[in-house]
Amino acid sequence: MRIATPPWTPLSGPSQAVALEVLINGPISRSEIARRLDLSPGSLTRLSTPLIEAGLLVEGAERVDGRAGRPSRPLDILPDSRHFIGMKLTGDQVLGVTTDLRANVVATASATLDSRDPTAVTAVLADLAKQLGERVPSITALGVGIGGLVEDHAVITSAPFLEWTEVPLGAMLETTTGIPTVIENDVVAFTEAEHWFGAGRGLDRFAVLTLGAGIGFGLVIHNRLVVNEDSGIGLVGHWPIDPFGPVCPAGHRGCARSVLTQAAITQAVSAAVGRTLDYDESLDLAAAGEPAARRIVDDAGRGLGRMIAAVANLVLPERIILGGEGVRLVDVAEEALHCGIAEGRDPRTQKLDLVTTPGDDTEWCRGAAVIAIQRYVLGRQL
Repeated sequence: MRIATPPWTPLSGPSQAVALEVLINGPISRSEIARRLDLSPGSLTRLSTPLIEAGLLVEGAERVDGRAGRPSRPLDILPDSRHFIGMKLTGDQVLGVTTDLRANVVATASATLDSRDPTAVTAVLADLAKQLGERVPSITALGVGIGGLVEDHAVITSAPFLEWTEVPLGAMLETTTGIPTVIENDVVAFTEAEHWFGAGRGLDRFAVLTLGAGIGFGLVIHNRLVVNEDSGIGLVGHWPIDPFGPVCPAGHRGCARSVLTQAAITQAVSAAVGRTLDYDESLDLAAAGEPAARRIVDDAGRGLGRMIAAVANLVLPERIILGGEGVRLVDVAEEALHCGIAEGRDPRTQKLDLVTTPGDDTEWCRGAAVIAIQRYVLGRQL
């Protein structure tokens, strides 16, 4: 039987902090919440009791932590009480997932885009949302991640791969689906997923680098994502990697975009071996020891290592998370990557904490779902 819960009431101040601590880290004991938020036991009781009575939080089974005193009843949420859809929009397809309130994926689906016309794309997204919502009682909110600039979490101001400018996709989707919708840059969404529910959870300062069709960068400092009006341009793609490398479409020689993207590596390996290959085939050749492919992939890995070193030197992250559909480069060029890191780091520095995500498409979709979850639980206007 499904346990009915009331809508998540927008909270502020200490009450919101308590609720978010439980959402992100629960089930969690009261003593741990009090320690993390610097609250007295009495203050925590005063703040948590109304949340429990409202059904926003629930008490778990009693457990003993090995210390003297009464058994504790950890606080938690009901993840299955709300469901969200997250989508990743590319130039030729849309990928989607349904998640619970903690961004656990419960359903996946995809669709092909036969047209880039905004109205036609909206219809495809709406059909996919209907399909993704069939396995759950209802959908609370919908998030869409896109490679481009987004204004007010609703308007796509620039998405070159779709040839879109000033497309109000959020309003179009809300009108078509009836579901509150939020649009966000895909790397921003990916970073927030790692922030709340991934390898960045609980860290004060971490960075994200994504590899794939483009090169993405995300940064969280003091529990807040660093963004401004330029977030979504893909600025890290202009980072210089190889002064003798190929020229990117923007005219930059040897930048990250011209060296580290899937297309750049694939084109270089294909040209070197004299036949057309895809990305995985290019990496397979390198892993098998084919000389030209090995050199190209190692050069890319070494360049990535130097960029990782630069990020580490500039922002001093506790962890660097590497993800995206092209992240397999990290494994295939591992030795070269670490050589590149060593070239850019002082030998007295501590070893970097590098975490590599699986690199599957659901990561991007899950990020879009997390953006929808955040907008919902933080009480912001959708």
